Amino acid sequence: MTDVARLAGVSVQTVSRVVNDHPNVAPQVRERVRTAMHQLRYRRNRAARSLATQRSMSIGVVCYGLAQHGPSEALTGIVASAREAGYTTNLVAVGTLDAASLRAALAYLADDRVDGIVLLAPVEAAARATRGLPSDVPVVVFEPGGTPGPTTFAADEALGARMATEHLLRLGHTSVLHLSGPVGWLATEARARGWREALDTAGAPAADPIPTRWDAASGFAAAGTVATRADVTAVFVANDQTALGLVRGLHDHGVRVPADVAVVGFDDHPQSAYFHPALTTVRVDFPALGRLAVTKVLALVAGGTAAGLPADAPVVPELLVRESCGPPPARPREHPLT
Repeated sequence: MTDVARLAGVSVQTVSRVVNDHPNVAPQVRERVRTAMHQLRYRRNRAARSLATQRSMSIGVVCYGLAQHGPSEALTGIVASAREAGYTTNLVAVGTLDAASLRAALAYLADDRVDGIVLLAPVEAAARATRGLPSDVPVVVFEPGGTPGPTTFAADEALGARMATEHLLRLGHTSVLHLSGPVGWLATEARARGWREALDTAGAPAADPIPTRWDAASGFAAAGTVATRADVTAVFVANDQTALGLVRGLHDHGVRVPADVAVVGFDDHPQSAYFHPALTTVRVDFPALGRLAVTKVLALVAGGTAAGLPADAPVVPELLVRESCGPPPARPREHPLT
């Protein structure tokens, strides 16, 4: 930093302000310092910064379900935001839902002296696993469908499910069948709750959801049940991969989408716009969720308390209307096997 300051003709304190994105630096001075940093190939010394701040400059992340679109995209936002703040990320992926495994992962990161932890495991066991951790390690938890607070971050997935269901009802469907996610996932509960709230508000009947596993294979298997129910004209599916399997399975049973059955997914998977037909879905900005998690955990690391941090509103989803849904057929669909 001394070499950079000498080349740029500024003080070491000014270089420090530029490195840490402090606002009280004139634009032309900031540019001069950055030019000097580039010429000298300056890189921030993490070990020195750690000594100066008495921090490890590392954020721990405990992940579950990275094969799913939402958690993987949220992790992308966490890593990028942490890097921008000068932090590395220490990732621990867990393969089971039990609280013991999650608690062991959190304890490992605490022993590794990370400054804070992001728990990116949207399952019921995650909240229980945070109990008993050392109090000096701040933890923020991903809670889809929950009320966001200083130590949690979330998207309003129940709202997204209501938006999807209400869209189908506005098209004229008298009810909407739901293919739900697997048991134990908070997103499963939030999306099913939003679906049921929309039907209750409209006075529409709600059949029992058909559980799936977040994958195309379970959606394909559910298509056999949906195809035999001539009363079903609209389906809200808990995620896009499952919707893909459903659409393919309905096609194989001679049921057309959207002419016979309208389908709406959730997540806006990158391939959903290229399904045949293009899938109407609910988009959640998962990278923004990851950035929010880092903002919250770094605020706690800096000395904030749960009571002193803002309870941010959840990330609001967006309904993307494409080709996979339309009004119900003019006459009841015949049983495909008759």
